[in-house]
Amino acid sequence: MKSLFFNSLKEAVSQVYGKDVAIEKKQTVHGGDANDAYKLFLSNGEALFLKVNTISNADFFRAEAEGIDAIRATHAIRVPQIHAIGTDNGYSFLLMEYIDRAGARPGFWEKLGENLAVMHKSDTAIFLNNGKYGLENDNYIGAGKQKNIPKTSWIEFFSECRLRPQFELAAGYFDSTIIRKANSLLDNLDRFLYEPEKPSLLHGDLWSGNFMSDENGQPMLIDPAVYVGCNEADIAMTELFGGFDSRFYMAYFAAMGAVPGYEERRDLYNLYHLTNHLNLFGSAYLSAVVRTIERYS
Repeated sequence: MKSLFFNSLKEAVSQVYGKDVAIEKKQTVHGGDANDAYKLFLSNGEALFLKVNTISNADFFRAEAEGIDAIRATHAIRVPQIHAIGTDNGYSFLLMEYIDRAGARPGFWEKLGENLAVMHKSDTAIFLNNGKYGLENDNYIGAGKQKNIPKTSWIEFFSECRLRPQFELAAGYFDSTIIRKANSLLDNLDRFLYEPEKPSLLHGDLWSGNFMSDENGQPMLIDPAVYVGCNEADIAMTELFGGFDSRFYMAYFAAMGAVPGYEERRDLYNLYHLTNHLNLFGSAYLSAVVRTIERYS
C-alpha cells in the first residue's frame, strides 16, 4: 500500500500540501454509520475528506486504504485518492481527496456496469502470493471482520472464509435444527456453486451506498471490502437491497458474459451478507437468514 502512516493529522496535511498549509475549518459530513466524517478546509483554498474513528478501530482504515489501492490497480474505475492514515490524540484517521458529488450524467449506469466488468476481468495475480481466492490480509465487511485466507478453490473459500465464520458467530440465534441445516449446506455447496473460469477482484460490499457520481457525473466506488472471488458475488450484493438500475445489469453482462443459473445462486451469495447483518444488527435479519438456509439445505 502506497499510503503513509502519520502520528498526527497536522503532520499528514503538511506532507500532502507543504508545511505552510494548515486546516482552517472542518465541516461535518453526514451519511456514514461506522465513522465520523468531515470536510477539511485548508488555508490554500483546497479541501480534504477526513474519516475518524477510535484508536481501537484504527485497522479499519488500514483495510480501507488497501482496498481502495487494490481497485485503483485495476485501472477500471475511479476511487478516491488516499493521502494518509494515522492516529492523533486518541483517535485514528483516514485522509483522502474530497470529491464533490454531481448529478449522474447520461450513460452513468451503463458506464458503471462496463467499468465493473473491466475490474472483474482484470488480472488478480498481483493480489495473492498463494492460492487463487482471498487476499493477503484480512479486512472488514462493515464493522465485521472478514477472513481472506487464500484458497485454490472458490467453493472452499466461500465455505470456510465467508459462510462458516458468520454461521459460527450467529450460533446463538440458531436452534439445533438450523445449525444442522447450516452445516449440511456447508458440506454441499458444490451442488449450488461452481468454480469460476477466472477469479475476479471484488468490491465486496457493493450496495447503493458504496458508489457515487463524481464531480463530472461519472461513476466511482467507495468503502470497499475487497477480495478475490467469483464475480457473481458482487452482482448478487447489488440486488440485496432493491437492486441497481436495469441499464447497469444489461451493460455489465454484455461486457462480462453470464453463466446460466445465476438467479439460483444469487441468494446463496447474499446469505453471507444477511448473516453478517444478523451478527451486527440483531434479530431483524434472522428470518431471512433461516429462510435462505432452509431453501438451500
